[in-house]
Amino acid sequence: MEAYIILGIIFIWLIVLTWIVFRVQAHYRTLIYKSKRGTIDSILEKLLKDGERSFKEIDLIRKELEKFEHKEKFNIKHVGLVRFNPFERMGGDQSFVVSLLNEEKSGLVLNFIYTREGIRVYAKKVKNGKGEKFELSKEEYRAIRQNT
Repeated sequence: MEAYIILGIIFIWLIVLTWIVFRVQAHYRTLIYKSKRGTIDSILEKLLKDGERSFKEIDLIRKELEKFEHKEKFNIKHVGLVRFNPFERMGGDQSFVVSLLNEEKSGLVLNFIYTREGIRVYAKKVKNGKGEKFELSKEEYRAIRQNT
Protein backbone atom coordinates (compact mmCIF):
# COMPACT_ATOMS: atom_id res chain seq x y z
CA MET A 1 0.00 0.00 0.00
CA GLU A 2 2.79 2.40 0.87
CA ALA A 3 4.41 1.70 -2.49
CA TYR A 4 1.20 2.79 -4.28
CA ILE A 5 1.11 6.04 -2.31
CA ILE A 6 4.77 6.76 -3.11
CA LEU A 7 4.19 5.90 -6.81
CA GLY A 8 1.11 8.18 -6.81
CA ILE A 9 3.12 11.07 -5.37
CA ILE A 10 5.91 10.50 -7.91
CA PHE A 11 3.32 10.36 -10.72
CA ILE A 12 1.75 13.65 -9.60
CA TRP A 13 5.23 15.19 -9.30
CA LEU A 14 6.05 14.07 -12.87
CA ILE A 15 2.81 15.62 -14.14
CA VAL A 16 3.66 18.95 -12.44
CA LEU A 17 7.22 18.90 -13.83
CA THR A 18 5.94 18.03 -17.31
CA TRP A 19 3.46 20.91 -17.17
CA ILE A 20 6.27 23.33 -16.13
CA VAL A 21 8.52 22.09 -18.97
CA PHE A 22 5.73 22.57 -21.54
CA ARG A 23 5.06 26.12 -20.30
CA VAL A 24 8.78 27.01 -20.50
CA GLN A 25 9.00 25.50 -23.97
CA ALA A 26 5.91 27.44 -25.13
CA HIS A 27 7.39 30.64 -23.74
CA TYR A 28 10.69 29.91 -25.55
CA ARG A 29 8.86 29.36 -28.85
CA THR A 30 6.91 32.61 -28.38
CA LEU A 31 10.16 34.53 -27.79
CA ILE A 32 11.76 33.00 -30.88
CA TYR A 33 8.70 33.73 -33.01
CA LYS A 34 8.44 37.37 -31.85
CA SER A 35 12.13 38.06 -32.39
CA LYS A 36 12.21 36.39 -35.82
CA ARG A 37 15.65 34.98 -35.05
CA GLY A 38 16.92 31.44 -35.24
CA THR A 39 17.91 30.62 -31.69
CA ILE A 40 17.94 32.16 -28.25
CA ASP A 41 21.75 32.27 -28.49
CA SER A 42 21.64 34.62 -31.48
CA ILE A 43 19.09 36.81 -29.66
CA LEU A 44 21.30 37.00 -26.57
CA GLU A 45 24.39 37.78 -28.64
CA LYS A 46 22.54 40.62 -30.36
CA LEU A 47 21.36 41.98 -27.01
CA LEU A 48 24.90 41.86 -25.62
CA LYS A 49 26.30 43.68 -28.67
CA ASP A 50 23.55 46.30 -28.44
CA GLY A 51 24.29 46.70 -24.73
CA GLU A 52 28.01 47.21 -25.41
CA ARG A 53 27.25 49.78 -28.10
CA SER A 54 24.83 51.56 -25.77
CA PHE A 55 27.45 51.73 -23.00
CA LYS A 56 29.99 53.20 -25.44
CA GLU A 57 27.46 55.79 -26.63
CA ILE A 58 26.54 56.70 -23.05
CA ASP A 59 30.22 57.11 -22.21
CA LEU A 60 30.71 59.38 -25.24
CA ILE A 61 27.66 61.45 -24.30
CA ARG A 62 28.92 61.76 -20.71
CA LYS A 63 32.30 63.04 -21.92
CA GLU A 64 30.63 65.59 -24.21
CA LEU A 65 28.39 66.72 -21.35
CA GLU A 66 31.44 67.22 -19.12
CA LYS A 67 33.00 69.42 -21.83
CA PHE A 68 29.81 71.50 -22.05
CA GLU A 69 29.62 71.82 -18.27
CA HIS A 70 33.21 73.07 -18.18
CA LYS A 71 32.59 75.61 -20.98
CA GLU A 72 29.27 76.66 -19.46
CA LYS A 73 31.00 78.04 -16.36
CA PHE A 74 32.38 80.88 -18.47
CA ASN A 75 29.04 82.02 -19.93
CA ILE A 76 27.41 85.19 -18.65
CA LYS A 77 25.09 84.19 -15.82
CA HIS A 78 24.59 87.36 -13.83
CA VAL A 79 23.57 90.69 -15.31
CA GLY A 80 23.10 93.70 -13.09
CA LEU A 81 21.87 97.18 -13.97
CA VAL A 82 22.02 100.19 -11.65
CA ARG A 83 20.95 103.70 -12.66
CA PHE A 84 22.47 106.64 -10.79
CA ASN A 85 23.11 110.39 -10.88
CA PRO A 86 26.86 111.10 -10.74
CA PHE A 87 26.46 114.90 -10.56
CA GLU A 88 24.28 116.87 -8.18
CA ARG A 89 23.56 119.71 -10.63
CA MET A 90 22.13 117.47 -13.40
CA GLY A 91 18.66 116.04 -12.95
CA GLY A 92 17.63 112.41 -13.31
CA ASP A 93 19.42 109.09 -13.15
CA GLN A 94 20.68 109.11 -16.73
CA SER A 95 23.96 107.36 -15.98
CA PHE A 96 24.02 103.63 -15.40
CA VAL A 97 26.26 100.64 -14.71
CA VAL A 98 25.92 97.20 -16.31
CA SER A 99 27.67 94.17 -14.84
CA LEU A 100 28.17 91.03 -16.95
CA LEU A 101 29.50 88.16 -14.82
CA ASN A 102 29.95 84.42 -15.12
CA GLU A 103 29.32 81.78 -12.47
CA GLU A 104 32.57 82.62 -10.69
CA LYS A 105 31.58 86.33 -10.45
CA SER A 106 34.21 87.27 -13.02
CA GLY A 107 33.62 89.32 -16.12
CA LEU A 108 33.30 93.06 -16.68
CA VAL A 109 31.49 96.17 -15.56
CA LEU A 110 30.48 98.84 -18.06
CA ASN A 111 29.95 102.31 -16.61
CA PHE A 112 28.02 104.78 -18.80
CA ILE A 113 28.30 108.32 -17.41
CA TYR A 114 26.05 110.94 -18.97
CA THR A 115 27.40 114.51 -19.07
CA ARG A 116 26.37 117.63 -20.94
CA GLU A 117 29.20 117.03 -23.42
CA GLY A 118 28.10 113.44 -24.15
CA ILE A 119 28.31 109.93 -22.78
CA ARG A 120 31.54 108.48 -21.44
CA VAL A 121 31.93 104.73 -21.22
CA TYR A 122 34.34 102.99 -18.86
CA ALA A 123 34.98 99.27 -18.67
CA LYS A 124 36.59 97.45 -15.77
CA LYS A 125 37.54 93.81 -15.42
CA VAL A 126 36.02 91.96 -12.48
CA LYS A 127 37.51 88.89 -10.85
CA ASN A 128 35.71 87.08 -8.02
CA GLY A 129 33.37 90.04 -7.51
CA LYS A 130 36.16 92.64 -7.15
CA GLY A 131 37.94 95.01 -9.51
CA GLU A 132 40.96 93.36 -11.09
CA LYS A 133 43.11 96.46 -11.77
CA PHE A 134 40.91 99.35 -10.69
CA GLU A 135 38.82 99.95 -7.59
CA LEU A 136 35.08 99.67 -8.23
CA SER A 137 32.60 102.40 -7.33
CA LYS A 138 29.66 101.78 -5.01
CA GLU A 139 27.29 101.72 -8.02
CA GLU A 140 29.46 99.11 -9.71
CA TYR A 141 29.43 96.97 -6.55
CA ARG A 142 25.65 97.34 -6.37
CA ALA A 143 25.34 96.14 -9.98
CA ILE A 144 27.55 93.13 -9.19
CA ARG A 145 25.58 92.20 -6.06
CA GLN A 146 22.23 92.75 -7.76
CA ASN A 147 21.89 89.28 -9.39
CA THR A 148 24.54 87.19 -7.69
